[in-house]
Amino acid sequence: MSNAVDTGPDATTARRLAADAERVVVKAGTNSLTDDDSNLDDAKLDKLVDDIAALRERGKEVLLVSSGAVGAGIGMLDIDEDRETVEESQALSTVGQGRLMHRYTESFGRYDTQVAQLLLTQHDLEDPERYTNLQNTIETLFEWGVVPVVNENDAVATEEIRIGDNDMLSSSLAVGIDVDLLVTLTDVGGVYTGNPKRDDGARRVAAVGENYDEIQDLVEDSSTDAFGGIRTKVQGARQVAEHGSPAIIAASDAPDVLERVARGEPVGTIFLPIDGDDDA
Repeated sequence: MSNAVDTGPDATTARRLAADAERVVVKAGTNSLTDDDSNLDDAKLDKLVDDIAALRERGKEVLLVSSGAVGAGIGMLDIDEDRETVEESQALSTVGQGRLMHRYTESFGRYDTQVAQLLLTQHDLEDPERYTNLQNTIETLFEWGVVPVVNENDAVATEEIRIGDNDMLSSSLAVGIDVDLLVTLTDVGGVYTGNPKRDDGARRVAAVGENYDEIQDLVEDSSTDAFGGIRTKVQGARQVAEHGSPAIIAASDAPDVLERVARGEPVGTIFLPIDGDDDA
């Protein structure tokens, strides 16, 4: 398998679009916010906030979709994460969500920035009236200079109204509020030809465009999906690309990762926006 487009004009244009984005959704996964024992990692969270602040200092509006509530709850209560039931997971989210938002409030406070919590279910995304209200709330928060912090409402979500994955939540919001860029931060550096945690020969795919079917086949391989929950990240990025905006999957621990995106540098894996007339 080739390493995809890297320096071609389409990838260069997409990176420029990403750099020029005025409204950005940033999604941070659980592993990007917690340590090996599932405790909320203050250093990781502060780095994420620093990266978002760098975008805001450029005049960009940023909505943060943040995982980590259940993981934070596990760390606070010292519960064996391998033995938790659905009910325990929902209860853990209520404990961890408070801690998570407390830390975001503290960390963004270093930049005199306020945050707002939004907890959603699938019903909020599918019901037109509720979704319109959600869009209006987000627009108002942006006008006020507040950073919306979004997560699934695990405590009340049943199978029928559960979104199930913050990767899909972030892409749905990116499309719904017409953002210019989705950046999914994870514990790996992007999409790879194999599991980089086990395969030293795995290569990062620099860009995804006409090679999407090849990438889709790659991530459908169960052995590959073992890293970073990459399947839903690729699906979410593709959804945004089909809406006409670039999407990037990148490593959360990369130095100045969002600032480098804003400078148009090659970072992670970029999904090229798809023209409405393009079947790529």
